[in-house]
Amino acid sequence: MIDDRQCTPSSQQDGLPIWSKADNEFGWRAYLGSLYGSADLPYVAAPARATDLSGLPPSYLAVGTVDGFRDEVIDYATRLSQAGVPTDLRVYAGAPHGLQIAVGTSLADRWASDLEMWLAQQMFH
Repeated sequence: MIDDRQCTPSSQQDGLPIWSKADNEFGWRAYLGSLYGSADLPYVAAPARATDLSGLPPSYLAVGTVDGFRDEVIDYATRLSQAGVPTDLRVYAGAPHGLQIAVGTSLADRWASDLEMWLAQQMFH
């Protein structure tokens, strides 16, 4: 959850298997309280609102194609990269939000393995 505005095509999809459009709105409302819907929301509350992403540490972003966060994650990764931040974006075809809970499936195992490899590269590079 990095963009409280929920204005991307993926955030408007109906029928997602996990974390629906309504769940996302509820999550943002619960998190932001009276700030929900505010145009002046600080970027520390919703990182997609940041205008300058330069100087951030290397970033790893992973998202599935059947995830309401898909578009905002891809956009944020693009913006990080454009700001000169070393960015690794992984998009998993057919993966819903929360894929990691499907431990033992080939897709969840690949997701975990990719993350572990990236972390190892950061630690031992």
